[in-house]
Amino acid sequence: MTQRTPYLACYDVNDAHRLAAALKITRPYALGGQKSAHELFLTPAERNTLIQSMRQLLEPRDDRFVLLRLDPRNKTFVLGQASRKESTTTVANPDFLYIG
Repeated sequence: MTQRTPYLACYDVNDAHRLAAALKITRPYALGGQKSAHELFLTPAERNTLIQSMRQLLEPRDDRFVLLRLDPRNKTFVLGQASRKESTTTVANPDFLYIG
């Protein structure tokens, strides 16, 4: 079974249609998040698909996308109505991806 790695995906999209499409791309992978910042647990294949989809969608001159690999060894803190998510992970990916 492929293990999943935790990521934080954030984007700032200048066009309403691309913004809605970016949400549609990230939402299936998201365990939680708010507006344009989402906590994701991705397999390597899902990570590659997400990156490729965002590359095709976003305009580098106008939009920004950051995919930050989180360290699964760090303790999770939640505030408000957030809920703690547990996952088994492996790490074989770069620390982050920045488009824009």
